Amino acid sequence: MTAAGDGEARARPGDVVPLRVAARTWFAISLQTFGGPAGQIAVMQRTLVDEKRWIGQQRFLFALSYCTLLPGPEAQQLATYVGWLLNGVRGALVAGVLFVLPGVVALLALSAVYVGYGDTTVVESLFLGLAPAVVAIVAQAVWRVGRKGLTHPGLVALAVASFVALAVFAVPFPAVVAVGALAGWLLGRRVPRLTASRAPSVDDGPAPLVSDDALHSERPSARRAGVVLAVGLGLWAAPVLLAALLLGAHSVYVDQGLFFSGAAVVTFGGAYAVLAFVAQQAVNTYGWLMPGEMVRGLALAESTPGPLIMVVQFVAFVGAYRDPGPLDPWVAAVVASLLTTWVTFVPCFLFILLGAPYVERLRGNRSLAAALSGITAAVVGVIASLALFFTTHTLFDETTTLTDGPLRLELPVLGSVQAAPLAITALALLLVLRLGWSPLRTLGLCAAVGVVVGLLG
Repeated sequence: MTAAGDGEARARPGDVVPLRVAARTWFAISLQTFGGPAGQIAVMQRTLVDEKRWIGQQRFLFALSYCTLLPGPEAQQLATYVGWLLNGVRGALVAGVLFVLPGVVALLALSAVYVGYGDTTVVESLFLGLAPAVVAIVAQAVWRVGRKGLTHPGLVALAVASFVALAVFAVPFPAVVAVGALAGWLLGRRVPRLTASRAPSVDDGPAPLVSDDALHSERPSARRAGVVLAVGLGLWAAPVLLAALLLGAHSVYVDQGLFFSGAAVVTFGGAYAVLAFVAQQAVNTYGWLMPGEMVRGLALAESTPGPLIMVVQFVAFVGAYRDPGPLDPWVAAVVASLLTTWVTFVPCFLFILLGAPYVERLRGNRSLAAALSGITAAVVGVIASLALFFTTHTLFDETTTLTDGPLRLELPVLGSVQAAPLAITALALLLVLRLGWSPLRTLGLCAAVGVVVGLLG
């Protein structure tokens, strides 16, 4: 569907596209968001920028750079930001909720299967096909985002340096982003045209509905910020306060609500940066999980669409099932799972709705734009490093880590290569890069192949 085709439906004043059309698109995107932030950004890049032409490439990358600075899942926040650009607050809520909804439902069901039966054979077989497909989709994303976002040799060098820092020296993600911002600002002082939009080519298609230069109509104000902050904080705290009143201040529900509320505001660098802390607290401090169960929960979260941080939903489900208090164990598990999901994602909406109008007004600031261009370049390196990590752990059963001073390089053990994932990856690369299949179609076929291969042993 083209941008023009989408615009034929009636839209409310202020909507770039009709909300109903946007909602259908966000739901379709949500069904393809496997493989962590790299794969999720790839799907949005292809759908919103390349195919539908709803948003310009530089505008998309600008929003991505801002979301990278925030705690929480940057891909979900990027969807919320773009939803706000397209349909205002309603669009932000629709995009952000639909982005995580299929994953919430799927992980809720898989957590129940795990607790009830402890058998994840079908899930593992499904992921056997999904993981290689994600490798191909992420590889395509690195190429597309890099080709359009790295408009200067200095930005290319910065992307390569970010990749090396993360993949070879295990430099913390926030440090990479900070250096990227500083390098972009310094480069912008030497190259004034660093942030200029690339002239569209014939291959780019029609002009995007949200251009790189237009400002959003919603203006920032102290009154608006106060309302957003008050409503957001109230909604964030309400379920935890209700659980304390109804189920006791020292119940597992309050413990989980408070713990995961705190985790939601310190998850800089994506889910992997905070999972070690969550695992340690869940096992050793609170006793919600048994040792080793965090890995199983992570496998389930990786096999479902949506942000990887939703593994906290599994942690809450298992913990409440084993310590339900006055509730039935199954009811307790569902309540705790949904409460944890709520306190994890409400801050994401708050960060976007509070900050986006201010960030939009700063897009004309060349110093800030140059710094965000540097962050965009660093993000390309981040996506590439995530692609390498995902590829290594998909195609090989064993890895080894070289450590020498600052060197922290994880290498695959070549003898542990897995034939089935390797073959499915080759198939996915052929479908995506050569035959031009959509991500959803590719994921579907590869998932079916994975299930057949997995069940046959």
